[in-house]
Amino acid sequence: MQEIGIIMNGVTGRMGTNQHLIRSILALRDEGGVELPSGEHVIPEPMLVGRDERKLRALSEEHGVDRWTADPDLESCLDGDDEIYFDSQITPRRPDALRRAIEAGKDVYCEKPLAMDLDRALEVTRVAERSGVKHGIVQDKLWLPGLMKLDRLIDQGFFGDILSVRIEFGYWVFSGHGQPAQRPSWNYRAEDGGGIIDDMFSHWSYVLESLFGRVESVTCLGRTHIPNRVDENGDEYEATADDAAYAIMELEGDTVAQLNSSWTTRVKRDDLLEIQVDGTEGSAVAGLRECTTQHRANTPKPEWNPDQPTEHDFHEDWERVPDNREFENAFKQQWAEFIRYVVADEPFPWDFRAGAKGVQLTEASHRSWDEKRRVTVDELRI
Repeated sequence: MQEIGIIMNGVTGRMGTNQHLIRSILALRDEGGVELPSGEHVIPEPMLVGRDERKLRALSEEHGVDRWTADPDLESCLDGDDEIYFDSQITPRRPDALRRAIEAGKDVYCEKPLAMDLDRALEVTRVAERSGVKHGIVQDKLWLPGLMKLDRLIDQGFFGDILSVRIEFGYWVFSGHGQPAQRPSWNYRAEDGGGIIDDMFSHWSYVLESLFGRVESVTCLGRTHIPNRVDENGDEYEATADDAAYAIMELEGDTVAQLNSSWTTRVKRDDLLEIQVDGTEGSAVAGLRECTTQHRANTPKPEWNPDQPTEHDFHEDWERVPDNREFENAFKQQWAEFIRYVVADEPFPWDFRAGAKGVQLTEASHRSWDEKRRVTVDELRI
């Protein structure tokens, strides 16, 4: 059994604390570590890094993490023996911190997006590749049970020719007037890296490419529907970032994807995320955990008659896809994969090039919105 030190920067944020520290690294540590192909186990040992000493101390005491430092410049931790640097800071701070960690010889793993713009994303990708360090980016949606079931259906040829994909994502995030907001206020300030296009389109990039094919063009409209919100201190501020985005994307193979992403919608779906796939032989709807299907042979023949009430229950025409396996937390799954990549050189395709593709789609979507036109997304060349 061996240990591997992991510098976790920005871990006091919501995602850093819950998904990366508690449900991933500490969970893996409590289970006895990550099993390697040899049967040996590697125990992750985190060092918490951030800008708020009070939060770091409280987090370390609550979860029994001995090592932490309130050192935003990373001077006190990059000189140590920790092998992995992980970054979940706000996006504008990420590229410089990653570059410093790479120059210190650390293998690097980070949240998406990789950078605020494609030039910076390409720059940090080139630095990582020239240095020879191992690098990876979080692409957690690929390990969601619902999407893994969808991937299983695709592999088995269930859909025939895939015609279209429709992604519905979002929920109502309170503005802070009357009820506290359930997302951090920086999400609504463009100057801090906020905005639903920057937050979600990096996800849609790898989800679409992994399951259906590369995005070849995008037509996107963003909106800031709620112009003023209230922050964590009770102060009203101007929302300068988009809180909703509506896009049509053309994928290789002539598949069309429609995507609605919104923090200003009230949910009347089975889940906060739903992906409907329609093919010549069948259709499926996947949420975060569940997936249902309707085969061509079981498709009803609806009739359009608005003069009569609809008595048919269309939900009853769908069958649930069984689990057929146990599913782990998506973030934890990819953390285990990355640790195996670092220690045992196991394959890990989700590198900074994949992260740069997400930034490329985000940038193209902003350009489409700004210029009110369809934008081609070329093959990315590093």
